[in-house]
Amino acid sequence: MFKGAITHVEFPADDLERAKRFYAAVAGWEFGRMDEFGDYELFQNGERSGGAIGVRGRNVGTSIRIYIEVDSLEDAVAAAVANGGAEVEPPTVIGGGMGRFAVVRDTEGSEVGLWQTAAAAAGDTPPAG
Repeated sequence: MFKGAITHVEFPADDLERAKRFYAAVAGWEFGRMDEFGDYELFQNGERSGGAIGVRGRNVGTSIRIYIEVDSLEDAVAAAVANGGAEVEPPTVIGGGMGRFAVVRDTEGSEVGLWQTAAAAAGDTPPAG
């Protein structure tokens, strides 16, 4: 992945099973539970991309949320705030050595997730490209 790539998307659902049936029928997605997040079902829609469906307002936001790869969560959150946005969720570690995420609100009111891989957090950031 490179900085700025969209790495993940979350769809909120009021009825998780109904939403899974819909996306399985429409897009052919298969789902797998991520137990540490409760009702949070992952899907893969490409070689290195995918997302999840979760319960609206409980383990995902209230609207569709994309996640963007960044080199530093702290720098990206600070840049968002300095440019008229707001921090919604502070940097948070995801278990299993995957990485960290944060959520900001942009100047237009949309929530955007930010993702930093464990390698980037450890200072082993690959070159952009």
